[in-house]
Amino acid sequence: MDVKKAPAGPRLSPQQVWDAVAHASFAVLSHVTAAGAPRSSGVVYVVSGGSMYVAVAPDSWKARHIGVDGRVAVTVPIRRGGLLASVFPIPPMTISFAGVATLRTAETVDSVPGLARLVPPDRRDACTIVEVRPEGHFVTYGVGVPLLAMRDPARSRARIPVA
Repeated sequence: MDVKKAPAGPRLSPQQVWDAVAHASFAVLSHVTAAGAPRSSGVVYVVSGGSMYVAVAPDSWKARHIGVDGRVAVTVPIRRGGLLASVFPIPPMTISFAGVATLRTAETVDSVPGLARLVPPDRRDACTIVEVRPEGHFVTYGVGVPLLAMRDPARSRARIPVA
């Protein structure tokens, strides 16, 4: 019997994946409430030194719930551009990972490159910074593969150690 082996997904390095995350700016940040209910919300972020940084209000749900245990999940959609995107609905590539989130004070704004552009000067004293450090593996879909290959899950998926 001739068994065909499924095509392997893209071979990406952890740095290539992290560079793709750094070039995007929007993600979906997911966490659970103290009662265990799932929550997610869109966030704008910057990447620096192996962490993702998000500014939130100190009294926000994100700050309160993330502060309880710090376990989060992140999905970064990466839009494909080009002429085809204006004609056909093309799904974005995605990078997902689990991570540990730590709440930081507003002083972090000045110590993280690029973070100041997310927080207007008049709100810097009244913000909490969420630092997310990825753990385990990045799970990607469509990253590093041609557009038509995204139809084939085996060719489109990859699991890369965070390193």
